[in-house]
Amino acid sequence: MSQLLRVQNFCVSADGFATGEGQSLERPFGHADPSPMFSWAGATASWPNRTDPGGSRGLDDYFTRDFARNIGAEIMGRNKFGPQRGPWQDHEWKGWWGDEPPFRTPVFVMTHYPRPSFTLSDTTFHFVEGDPLTVLRLAREAAQGKDVRLGGGATTVREFLEADLVDTLHVAVSPGVKLGAGVRLWESPDELLDRFHLEVVPSPSGVTHHLFWRK
Repeated sequence: MSQLLRVQNFCVSADGFATGEGQSLERPFGHADPSPMFSWAGATASWPNRTDPGGSRGLDDYFTRDFARNIGAEIMGRNKFGPQRGPWQDHEWKGWWGDEPPFRTPVFVMTHYPRPSFTLSDTTFHFVEGDPLTVLRLAREAAQGKDVRLGGGATTVREFLEADLVDTLHVAVSPGVKLGAGVRLWESPDELLDRFHLEVVPSPSGVTHHLFWRK
């Protein structure tokens, strides 16, 4: 059985930005307020951080549940792990994810400055240098037959798209949100139609789900 490389629940603004400018320790998304782009998932019954009963069912809930289905490893760019640039100055800081990261798999952080791996709860972070194909091979080995999730950010997703390694993408577009600047996934989803089929499904929450799969 083939191991897919999947982009899951990747949120962008109406103008194609996944994050704003000026990322910092206090503002992982820079000048952007991420709440409007992620609220569709947070409102679902299956949102993993939900502490109260209830939440929506239906399409948004399905995608929230699908986030972890058959995932054995994750790949992310360094700027999804943290805001530091250049050589690591502080190995004590363990990322934005707290003591129980949501990944529950090995995570491969792409960086030009490798550092020792560490484990928090059931997630082990590995810091690796290499091109997308090299890193994907490492992640697939760790995934033990399951799929690999490409977590982002947008620059990392674009790198894997340019290397023609992505099998499926689910991108949630927030039509009412425009960032104007930042790190862009695309100017238009039509950019991917030479290699992917696309189905666009609007949700009652207001978000529009874009589903891509290889031709």
